[in-house]
This record gives sequence, structure tokens and C-alpha cells, in this order.
Amino acid sequence: MERQAPDKFTVINELARRRGFFWQSYEIYGGVGGFVTYGFLGAKLKQNIENKLREIFVKKLGIMEIEAPIIAPGKVFEASGHVDHFKEPMVECLNCKRRFRADHLLEETAKLSASDVEKLNLEELKEAIKEHNVRCPECGGTFGEPKHFLTMFKTTIGPYSEAVGYGRPEAAQGIFVEFRRLYEMAREKLPFGVMQMGHALRNEISPRQGLIRLREFTIVDIEFFFDPEDPNCYLLEDVGDETLRLVLAESKLRGSEEIVEITVKEALEKGYIKVAWQAAFMALAKRLLMELGVPAENQRFIEKLPWERAHYSLQSFDQEVYVDRWGWIEVSGHAYRTDYDLKQHMQFSGVDIRVFKEYEKPIVKEKKVIKPLMAKLGPAFKQETQKIAEMLSEVDPEEVEALFKAKGYFMLGKHKISPEHVEITTCKMEERGRRFIPHVVEPSFGSDRLVYVTLEYAYRVKEGRVVLSFPRDIAPIQVGVYPLVSKDGLPEKALQVYKMLIDEGFTAEYDEAGSIGRRYARADEVGIPLGVTIDYDTLKDDTVTIRDRDTWKQVRNSINVLPELLHKYFRKKVEFKDLGTLVKE
Repeated sequence: MERQAPDKFTVINELARRRGFFWQSYEIYGGVGGFVTYGFLGAKLKQNIENKLREIFVKKLGIMEIEAPIIAPGKVFEASGHVDHFKEPMVECLNCKRRFRADHLLEETAKLSASDVEKLNLEELKEAIKEHNVRCPECGGTFGEPKHFLTMFKTTIGPYSEAVGYGRPEAAQGIFVEFRRLYEMAREKLPFGVMQMGHALRNEISPRQGLIRLREFTIVDIEFFFDPEDPNCYLLEDVGDETLRLVLAESKLRGSEEIVEITVKEALEKGYIKVAWQAAFMALAKRLLMELGVPAENQRFIEKLPWERAHYSLQSFDQEVYVDRWGWIEVSGHAYRTDYDLKQHMQFSGVDIRVFKEYEKPIVKEKKVIKPLMAKLGPAFKQETQKIAEMLSEVDPEEVEALFKAKGYFMLGKHKISPEHVEITTCKMEERGRRFIPHVVEPSFGSDRLVYVTLEYAYRVKEGRVVLSFPRDIAPIQVGVYPLVSKDGLPEKALQVYKMLIDEGFTAEYDEAGSIGRRYARADEVGIPLGVTIDYDTLKDDTVTIRDRDTWKQVRNSINVLPELLHKYFRKKVEFKDLGTLVKE
């Protein structure tokens, strides 16, 4: 019987372990699912990808980067809605007692779509598991009743059990709770953006997808604050003509995943995307993935249906990339969070988070106001009179008028206010500006997923040899330096070149073990873009051979021009053919 070739996920995970990109953590204790350790190559690749995010969003757009704590008091996540909503359906095997995500089991074993499964309640999940005869993947046993599981890590802050805290499941709340200070740092001007990149914790029920689903992972959350009444989006000048591949919610409702290819401007004109800022960040996310090696045709943005969206979102798109084992997987999410988060934190903290935007010219408006009639309030409410008068200044006069017409009174806290207690008048007032809560769009990236996708799209086999064709500006090692043979002064000369490149700021590797062919093969397997070989001609004329990882072509040039040329090459200012004179094969 012919053995089936392993898929890319299996091959890449084996390569990652063998060459030290990443592996499962705590192996000496049998390993713990959902945790990985990055080796030197993986850590450097991950850092380079994250620096690519910084280059696009922080350096070019001027978005501020902050670093907030991973643990937050429970009240933060009560305000944000995570305590009520950050729950997943779980089932337990009655035989081996292993626990699994009920929705994931149905997707994997019954081949149901994620959108179909996500709208099922616990009772419907139970019936679907029974109907499709879903069994335990570990022992084949049957499952008990589904129940919800809070996927945040809960802890206590300090020695007091009542001081409940949670490990953050996202980095966004660390931005929202600091909004007032960040707004000051932005010189009290809208729009502005804030990025936080760091570890997040989600107590996943049964993570079994390597870097795709982890319990501890690196998230990159960008919160971009803007005035919802200001239509100007300066990013459209750059990205307005960028084509996006969209799967719209209306198509999903028809059971279709038809892709609509449309420019950013057209998507906004047709109302497919509600907010210009969200569309612009989706275009930038597409460009990011292309720079990581994922072609446009292997990307799409799929709109979430109402029951699939997070509780804070008015519209959401997932950026998905096609991979070998699972098909389309999410690598970033793009949510229009409106003013939900700031409004919630304002309500729970009691701190005013509104901003003031001054008009170019003052506007005169007719406005209804409530005037407390103290002569009537005093006898009715006695010592509470002053407090009630102050409270009346905060209520909406039109709402009060409507309640007077409907009920003949309205309740101000525990106090019953009748028409005789107040006078509602209309007066002209000059407004110099308005107070409002900014709206937010959020692009959110999973750094670990970007690492996996980059590895899969870099992986190829050439003439029976594995080559990781990383884009040159994110490769973990930039240059390999090799003496042709380990004698006759070549290693000493090669070490001089290696140290020079290190001093010039390159990430370089020196290797003299084994034949030059084997060294090239090792370098190709870990994705080193260029190899510099020192040979006998080097000792005569101070020239070296420069080898390209992807084409295996070689050029020759002088050692003294290497730093300037390589800096240009890794900044994509020149191509490989510009590095020297082609060496005939």
C-alpha cells in the first residue's frame, strides 16, 4: 500500500523542531498543549515580522505604541463585556474525561461550516453531536452535556481572594482604559491610533493546531480613534485603488462563499464596508501579507454574520489565508467597535472619557432646558432639594417632556418629579463645539499565526532539497559566511569578513563544517538569502563569491563594497543581479 505524503503542516512542524524554529513547551514533562517555545531562528523570524508591522503602522502612519500589563483587575473585563461573553461551548468525554470545544468537533468530524456551528445554542449543539455521532478523538467515547467555559485565565491580585484579576485575552483594553492620557499625548487631536503588541492568554479548551491556536500567544491590537461625523480618511489617497477580495455576509446567508473583487473606494461606495478607516486598514493588512510572501489570490476578507461577531462589533471582517491542511484560516480581524468600549469604561469607572471638538465658528442653536422651580421643590423634597436640582441639569429635557405626556411624571433616581416641580423652556445658546465619545476601528493580528503562514509560504523543494524562501527583509539570518575549505588561511579570512558584517549590523552566520555543498544546503533549509564564500582567489584580489538562495546563481565582487551593497539589497533598493559580476556555472 502506497504511503500518503505528509501535508505541509506536518513537514513544517518537523522542520521547525529539527532546526530550532519552535517546538512544544515543557517537553521533558510530556509537553503542555497550547504552549510553544521559539528557538533562535523562530524568535528572530517572529521579531522581524513584528518589526514589519511596526514599520507599516508605527513608522509610516505615526501610530503610537504602548505596553500595558498582562493582568487586569476583574472590573476592566466586566466593563468590556468579556466576563459575560468570552465563553466557548465545551463537552467532556464520559470515558476518558478529556474536554473539547464542541463547535470545533462538529467542524472537524461532521464537516459543518464554522458559520453554521457558531449560531447553535447548547441544546442545538447537543442534538448536532448526537445526530452526527461525534465521538471522542482520543478514545472513541461519547460526550456528556455541553456547557459554557470561560476562556480567560482567572487569578487573584495580591493575597486577597476577592481581588479577582484576569489575564488579558486581547491587548485592546489596555489601550481603552488609558484613553484620556493617550488623547493628551496625541495633542487632543483626532484621528489617532495606538498599537499594543504583546502576550495574551486564552484558556483554550483543546488547542491542537500548533501555532494556529495557542493558550499563550502574541497579539497585535491597533485601536484607531476617529470622529464618526468626519468623513475624511487621508489613507484613501494611498489605498483607495487597492483591490480587496471580499466574501460578504449576504453571500454567506445564501450558503455561498463567492468572492467579490473590488477596490477600496468601490467597496465604500456600495456600502460593503461601513467605515473608510476600516477599509483602509484592510488594504494595509493585505499588503502586509504580500510582503510576508502570501500572494493576493491566496488572501480574502470574509464578513462575519451577526451571531459570529464579537459583542462589541458593528461590522467585522476576518482576513484569511489559504493553507495546506485547514484551507482558509484567520490571520487578522478587522472590527468596527463604534464607541462601545470607551462608553462602557466611562459608565463603569465614572470617569468622563468624552472629547471636545471645537467648531470653526460658534453655532447658535435653540435648545430646551430644564429649570428647577425651587419654591416647589423645597417643600416637597426638603434637604434633598439641592441635590435634585443638580441632578435635573443632567437629564434630557425632551425625554422628560415625553414622560410627562405619557405618565404625568418621571423618576429621578428614587424621586418622583411632576410638571409642577420644573419649567421646560427653549432658549438660544451659542455652542463652540461638541462633546462626544470617539469611534474605533480595530485591526488585530496574531503574530504566531503570521509566523506559521510565513513558514508555509516560504517552504518549497528544489531538486530534492528544502528551501525556505523567506522575503529577504524578514529572514532570521541574512548572510552566511563560508571558507571554501578549512585550511590555507581561508577560515581566518572568512572570519574577518564575518566580523566585518556583524559590525555593520547584519545578522550573519559563520559555518565551516562539512563540504561547501552541505553548508549551502543547511543555509537554504533555514532560509538564509545570501551566502558569501571565501576561496583562493579571495587571498589574491580580495573578492568573494555571493550566492543567491533561491536561484543558486553566484556573482563576484570586492569585500570592501559588500556592506554598502548588502544594505541596499536588504532594503530592496537593488536586486541580486546588481551585487556583482555573474559567475559562469
